[in-house]
Amino acid sequence: MSESGANSSGLAVSLRAVTKIFDNGVAALGPLDLGIPKGDFVSLLGPSGCGKSTALRLIAGLTSPTSGSVEISHHAGDGQPGHSIGFVFQEPTLMPWTSVAENVRLPLKLAHVATPESDARIAEALSGVGLSEFAGAFPRELSGGMKMRVSLARALVTDPDILLMDEPFAALDEMTRFRLNNDLLALWRKLNKTVVFVTHSVFESVYLSQRVVVMTQRPGRLSADIAIETSEPRTEDFRTCPAYGEYCRKVSAALAPSYEGLTAL
Repeated sequence: MSESGANSSGLAVSLRAVTKIFDNGVAALGPLDLGIPKGDFVSLLGPSGCGKSTALRLIAGLTSPTSGSVEISHHAGDGQPGHSIGFVFQEPTLMPWTSVAENVRLPLKLAHVATPESDARIAEALSGVGLSEFAGAFPRELSGGMKMRVSLARALVTDPDILLMDEPFAALDEMTRFRLNNDLLALWRKLNKTVVFVTHSVFESVYLSQRVVVMTQRPGRLSADIAIETSEPRTEDFRTCPAYGEYCRKVSAALAPSYEGLTAL
């Protein structure tokens, strides 16, 4: 059973004994117990097929658990959970026939937000991701990193409490990925969102997160929950400091058992 409502415990997301079995009989998750406090940045890390993306879809309300409960906090006084969540997928999924601004406008249009208000929100969202000058550009005119920035602006334009990100930078080159990591951290600090970030990269998870949640092979369960305790704000210096290397080794060691017994590709 899936439940959504205001959470008095200070948690933005609470998964309790959650399982997910698909119609074809594949057990994707569970039982999974996970609590994410409001304002935290948490990465989900684990082998392919362990249920990381399924967990995001459960949090987003795009699918329902087979058993257990999913509780999501809302804006104060907002009874519509969809307004509390922004989702950034691995592919930008932009509409190629319309401009950057109109791509960002889509969720506001679906919510029937008046044009003057939506124009102001779009301008603010594009400014936040550094794309104000490209409001009138078309997706074909953008680099891969810029397209992902548009996707992030579209997710943020509704001012969600929770931002879900499913391997958004996986297809980008390393330099672009590092730059977007830094920009995402700056946005998180500025906007105070709760971020749940799925990645396959140990290095990315340690750099971005306050906590790295390591999941087992399918059906995905919590294998380790590692706090990344460093001074803020993090800068490029963190990537080369001893603490970063030590946390990467700790997360890698926690992840290793999840790959035992997997057939080599």
